[in-house]
Amino acid sequence: MIRLTAAAGRLIVIFIFPGASADADDGLLAHWPLTHDARDVSGHSLHAQVHGVRFRASDGDNRAAAVFDGESAWLEIPAARLRAVAGTSSDFTLCCDLFVPADADDLPGGLVSHYDAKARRGYQLSLKTAAGVTCSQSCWRQLHFGIDDRQSAERWTDRGRPGNALLAFSLCTFDGHLYAATCEPGAGETGRVWRLQETDEWIDCGAPDTANAVMALAEYNGHLWAGTGRYRLRGSSLEESPNTNPGGRVFRYEGGRRWTDCGKLPGAEAVGGLVVYRGHLYASSLYRPAGFWRYDGSDRWIDCGVPPRPKDLPGDTDRMRVVALTVYNGYLWASSYDGGRVFCWDGRTWEDCGQVGDNTQTYSFAVSDGHLYVGTWPSGKVYRRGQNGQWVSAGRLGQEREVMGMCVHNGRLIAGSLPLAQVYQYEGGTTWSLLDRLDRTPDVRYRRAWTMAEYAGQVFCSTLPSGRIFSWRAGRTAMADRSLAAGWHHVAAVRSADSLMLFTDGRLTAREHLPQDETYRVSAVTTDAPIRIGRGSGDFFCGRLRNVRIYERALSSDEIASLAGKR
Repeated sequence: MIRLTAAAGRLIVIFIFPGASADADDGLLAHWPLTHDARDVSGHSLHAQVHGVRFRASDGDNRAAAVFDGESAWLEIPAARLRAVAGTSSDFTLCCDLFVPADADDLPGGLVSHYDAKARRGYQLSLKTAAGVTCSQSCWRQLHFGIDDRQSAERWTDRGRPGNALLAFSLCTFDGHLYAATCEPGAGETGRVWRLQETDEWIDCGAPDTANAVMALAEYNGHLWAGTGRYRLRGSSLEESPNTNPGGRVFRYEGGRRWTDCGKLPGAEAVGGLVVYRGHLYASSLYRPAGFWRYDGSDRWIDCGVPPRPKDLPGDTDRMRVVALTVYNGYLWASSYDGGRVFCWDGRTWEDCGQVGDNTQTYSFAVSDGHLYVGTWPSGKVYRRGQNGQWVSAGRLGQEREVMGMCVHNGRLIAGSLPLAQVYQYEGGTTWSLLDRLDRTPDVRYRRAWTMAEYAGQVFCSTLPSGRIFSWRAGRTAMADRSLAAGWHHVAAVRSADSLMLFTDGRLTAREHLPQDETYRVSAVTTDAPIRIGRGSGDFFCGRLRNVRIYERALSSDEIASLAGKR
């Protein structure tokens, strides 16, 4: 590259050879320090409009930064203003310093996005936690950098069957790998955990318990945790398992096939869900008696109580089951198989958030564009939590009866269903489009697209009764498949001609190659949608940001390491 500059009336030509570092400000479109306001200091005057963001001065070890509440705070920069100073290069780099709180009561969310949901075009840099994907917390504080230009795989890819699985109850990305927790109901069989290899081979990670299923997975305190259960197959209109051993225990993974027993949930035969909330691990019971507990170390589980039965709901028990668990806007939220309701918990008391439509069961959660969505039975509809606390229908998945796992994948909300094990994509309003049917087992009443997780730039979905797992991709995504520790970090996302790259604290942590036969018309300014800081297609960001930069070129690894050292 040749760069021209002037000094003392002379023209100076500087040759920058491949591998050499350019000036740190070369190609800089915008720089928002965010130490006390939202002004751009790049010289382009691309000052951001503030929506509820607070600016916190330096306080001891805490750096001056913008504070995002995870509920409604974000910064907006109109695309037209940025386009006026941008060129035509498709290469760009996003950088920021971010602080992740250790004991958050909200999902982390979007960092920098420029994405048109209707056109499905643009880019997003996000820090993601996904919980309430039926039983599992499928990822924990993982960086995602995705681009899309309305491109997706035509069909879902069969990634095999872990062991003799009837289904994988849970999928979870942990420490660079995808794990599947299975129900294996045959005589002499037990539920197991499996790890996916690049060859699509599933590696046996052992059977934590003697029950027929491992129900729930979650990352907590740097370990993978698993909850076990006796799955009653008649709930899927199948013959019951000859293995009647109860589960209801929680285990910590120690590597290989080794598991440490971390205690029994009193009275529970099956774990319903696992989730991390305010720095603690919580578990629920799938079947009656209802139960909800907090892990207290070693093998101790503290009873935290369950919601009382609402006065308007008939029944023969005064204790409501809470099953799928997620975290959203300060609360722990729970689905229920009793009365089709949703409940939320503030760490002390439960609140009844009402019946969802005319349904009798609620199954799963997802957060899309800052809103909480829930899947239901028997209407086969997804509902969104409205600003007034009402549940608003977001439409039915074809003619399906039950909505199971849901996931926001590279800007798209997708959901699985029963009885045909189909997967749908949300189109807005009350419209869903069919992507594929995953399980075609003949002569059964129910087929389920059960749960989902993102891994290696794709979304994975498990099925019943075939036990097979499938994957699909929208656009291209670089994913750091290891969790980000609490505290301050420097993050950089780079789009070059042939790849997407993620850097954490100056080190390359993820790379996604861009096939030459795929064309993405995505640059630093690519749609009429605004640049959004602290907001993406999932949730609003919960934490602190500073030194957000956008470059119209791909920074080198040395330049990124230099920026990381200056944070």
